[in-house]
Amino acid sequence: MKDDETVRQAKRALDRLGAEGGLSATPVMKSAANGVRDHFAASDADKTDKIEVWGTRIARGLAVVALVGLLFWLFRQISR
Repeated sequence: MKDDETVRQAKRALDRLGAEGGLSATPVMKSAANGVRDHFAASDADKTDKIEVWGTRIARGLAVVALVGLLFWLFRQISR
């Protein structure tokens, strides 16, 4: 009998957490997506210096292009 009550309490707690969004990975994913967006938008650069902002954005975009190119090259080397 005591085990049944424990199971019911656990189920209620899980249902409550699910309703509140505590079991979802969405907040973590939103935080990570916002971090990536802020990084590529150069939000850490000096907003008064437009050249620095655009230079940072361009450099970070080129870094992504270089990463994709290197991954493509690595995949082709491994698959031979």
